[in-house]
Formats: sequence, C-alpha cells, structure tokens
Amino acid sequence: MSSRLRGSGALVALVALFTAGYLAPYLLPTVVGRLASGLGIGPSQAGLVGSVLLLGSSTAGFTLAARGERIGPRTAARAGLLAMAIGYGSAAATHAVPLVVAGAVLGGLGSGTATAVAAAGIAGQRDPHRASSLGLLTVSATAGALYLTLPHLSAGHAPPLLAIACAAALVWPLTGRLPGTGGRTAPGSAPTGPLPYRRAGAVLAGAILCWSLAQNALWGVSGRIGLTQAGLSEVTVGAVFAAALGAGLAGVTAAGALGSRLGRAVPIGVGTAVIAACVLLSSAAEGLASFATGEILWNAVYPVVLSYLLGLAASLDPRGRWAVLVGSASSLGVACGPVVGSLLSESAGYTGMGVVLCALLLLVAAPMAAVARHASGRPPVPGSVRRRGGAPAAVLAGTASASSALVPQMGAPEQPVTEFPVRTARRRAAKSAFRLARPSDRG
Repeated sequence: MSSRLRGSGALVALVALFTAGYLAPYLLPTVVGRLASGLGIGPSQAGLVGSVLLLGSSTAGFTLAARGERIGPRTAARAGLLAMAIGYGSAAATHAVPLVVAGAVLGGLGSGTATAVAAAGIAGQRDPHRASSLGLLTVSATAGALYLTLPHLSAGHAPPLLAIACAAALVWPLTGRLPGTGGRTAPGSAPTGPLPYRRAGAVLAGAILCWSLAQNALWGVSGRIGLTQAGLSEVTVGAVFAAALGAGLAGVTAAGALGSRLGRAVPIGVGTAVIAACVLLSSAAEGLASFATGEILWNAVYPVVLSYLLGLAASLDPRGRWAVLVGSASSLGVACGPVVGSLLSESAGYTGMGVVLCALLLLVAAPMAAVARHASGRPPVPGSVRRRGGAPAAVLAGTASASSALVPQMGAPEQPVTEFPVRTARRRAAKSAFRLARPSDRG
C-alpha cells in the first residue's frame, strides 16, 4: 500500500473505507441476533456464522499485508467494496443457511480488504492517531444511527446485512481519490526494507487478538443478555446500543483532542482495566440500569483505547504493514469472539463468562502498555549509526538527501534531517581562538 496518501480528499476516502470495513463488527450483535431469529438456528450456530464472516475479514487483511503494494489502494478498495456489496446483499436475499454463510464469507473478505486499505493509508498520515480517531468517530455515528433504525424495519436477517452492503455502495465513488497503483508514492515516503520493531509488533498483535476476542465475545451476546437476562425489548436494547455508541462518539472526540499528551501507555493500560470492569458489569446485568451503565461506559472507553492501539501500530511502520497485521489480528479476535462468547455463556452462564473475559483483559493490559511505553514509534532510518544502547547517533553523509525527513511520530511535526559540517566548524573554532590570542589592533 502507499505509505503516504496526502490531501484532504484521500483522507476522506480512507475514513469512508474505514467506516465501511468496520461496520460489520460494530453491527455484530444485531447481525447474530437476526440470524438466529430470522433463520431459525440456535445461538451457537448464529455466532458461528458471525465468526465465519469476521474470519474472512481477518484473512483478507493478512493477505493484503504482503501483497497490497502490488495491487494498489484504489484497485484493492474497489475490489473489497464490490465483494461487500455482492456478499452481504446475496446473504440478505436468501434464507438458505449455506448460501447465507457463503455470502457472509465473501462480504467478510470485502470488509477486511477495505479495512486493510484504510489502515495502510492512515499509517502514512502525519498523525495516524487522529486519522484513526476520525474513522472510529464516523463508524460509531453510522452504527449508532443504524441501531436506532433497524428495530423499526422488517424482521429477519436481511436489514443489517443490506445496511452494510449499501454502505459499501455509497463509499465506492470516493475510491477515485485514492492512488491507482502501489508504486505512486509521495516524495519522502518510507523506503522499502525489513519489517521494523518485530518483537514489539508481534507482542502487540498477539495481545490485541486476545483483547478483541474478549470484548467481542461479550459484544456478540450483548443483545441476548439484554433480551433474556435483563428482560428488555428489542427496541430498548437497540436504544441502549445507540446511546452506547453515542458515548463512543464523545470518547473518540476526547481522544482526538487529547492526542499524545498522555502518551499511549496510560490510555491503553488504564482504559483496558476500565473496560474489564465494564465487561463484568454488563455480563451480570439483570435490569435496565446495570445493563445500560455497563454498555454505555464500555463503549465510551473502547474506541478510545482502540484509537491509541491503531495509532501505535501505525507508528511502528509508516508503510502500514504493522497497521494491517495488527488490524488483521484484531479482526481474528473479533471473529473468534461470537463463538467463544456463545460457548462460555452456555457452559458458565453470562456472569461466569464475564469473569473469564475480565481476567483475560487484565492479563493483556500489561504487555500492550509495555509496548506503548517502550516502542519509540519512530522506525529506524536507513543509514543511521547506532551507539551501543541502540539510539541513533548520527546520519551518515549522503543519506540525508535520500531520506529528507524522519518518519513522523504521532502528534509531532516532521523534523528535517540536516548534516553538521564538522570540518567547517573546526576551521571556525581555530580562527576564533587565533583572534583571541593576538593583541588588539586598536592599542
């Protein structure tokens, strides 16, 4: 993927792609619930269909992480949106479970492709955290509006799937603002080379997989908790979800305004601990008050932490490879979430499931915060000389022209690399010393 997609037009296209790609995970509770009620299948089977959908999304992301630059952002984005429209549309048009599953897989592949293109492009922005916050803000607003609208439409599994397909069709015209080929990059983009920060990136990818799995295990059964355990109606549950996503809008707005003032470790570590407590509260809810409190607070903090995680992944590699790989690992966790949530809730109950998920979230909070604290977010510049401690000491002569700017850090402006003329400085120092040593001419 192109690591630098400059201009407001490209940013609008990336945010729209981000929204379309993330819409399926955000609508997961209503998709799973509608599949169970509309197709007459059990909760575990409906959760499995949702997992298959999201597994296709993560598969597309892992595939494009290695081949995206050959395809080009515009071509990959259009292929993904076309797969979304055809896949989700065909799944909504039939009641045959095998055809619904096939359409969900195709649509999931399209969602993952759109998300991968958006993640790679956002990683090339000057401030990837703010760009990802804008994407989360848009998808939260879109999903919140759909949660208010879908309960008033016809019953069955079709409405949420058609909504995702229509979103893909609406985003299609914006893909014209993306570069047509992978090789068309802006001057100063990161050169090709090995994947930087491999250990930190691998730890982050593994932790975010478990992080996403834990939360989406609850998110996949949240609708059933509200309907069965809390005794609420579908309209009330939809209103709670809409209010929760509205709180997410406020959270993402605050995160975008805050930027990197607190760093990344504090929002990620403390935010994950707060999410763990919300998961425990929501899973044990037996009425409107506890259910709404847990869901709203949870969804207010979740996109904040996710925006910092996406910004952290983007800062590890400006070409967007870690952003795509970490995003795909997150999608893999999301894919496994509905099945894990269904199995845990059936075996241990909703409250027991909440305890297990809370413990898992607390377990992964530490490594994610450690990566955020110790990873510099500034990939090594080729040709840099390192001291024994590993910090760059100087840029060798001749490399400053090839790499005219350091890779931008989240929230920091680009700083040009300038060469220090050592010989000239020595001559000037010698001349100054000679002038001070000789007697004054003004005697």
